[in-house]
Amino acid sequence: MPRTLLIMPAWNEEEAIGTTVAEARLVLPDIDVLVVDDGSTDNTVAVAQAAGASVLSLPYNLGVGGAMRAGFTYAKRFDYDQAIQLDADGQHDPRNVSKVLAGLEHANISIGARFAGSGDYEVHGPRRWAMMMLAGIVSRLARTKLTDITSGFRAADREAIEQYVRYYPVEYLGDTVDSLVVALRSGLSATQVPVAMRPRQAGAPSNNPYKAAVYLGRSMFSLLVALTRRPVKRGDRVDEKKDAA
Repeated sequence: MPRTLLIMPAWNEEEAIGTTVAEARLVLPDIDVLVVDDGSTDNTVAVAQAAGASVLSLPYNLGVGGAMRAGFTYAKRFDYDQAIQLDADGQHDPRNVSKVLAGLEHANISIGARFAGSGDYEVHGPRRWAMMMLAGIVSRLARTKLTDITSGFRAADREAIEQYVRYYPVEYLGDTVDSLVVALRSGLSATQVPVAMRPRQAGAPSNNPYKAAVYLGRSMFSLLVALTRRPVKRGDRVDEKKDAA
């Protein structure tokens, strides 16, 4: 089995992180679990360590993009063959990890898609319109049908890990839309597998119409920015000192 790192970005997730880590370790005993503590001010670190995860602590909050780039840098430094993101709030089912990883047999990036025929996860209104529009545009770049490009349930092979170390944005939505678009334009391939989402173990999702409209605008802006960025070619040199910072 390829050496696999499960990366779990977490910011003030003390209520859910323990259960999520424990379940991942039970279901996936051969996969290393790394919690990237994104400057938490609660007991996230202690709870994650008590549950059996390794913890990489950032000095202050960078956002999901910064936390994931740190996780991919860790994966590269310690020579992992593949890495997969799992949300700390329990929405991603660890039992689907093997399914998402299987997508790497024929692509560099495998996406666990919520709108591909599995589960009953639904999004309505402007948020759904934005997702459909973004998916249509990015599917053309990928030359394959992608229905859920904002999903954070993703796996990366060695080439994709290398790509993410070179370039993984920290802007809002950049960690999903921007990173995928730049990876595709840089020559990597992507696929998707259907997965079912679960309710959050802690906290509550927002259904605010204003936030949905903001999501729509920011999604389109993120795509525009990604399409204008210079592709990061495979032969480009990685600045290890810059990555370490």
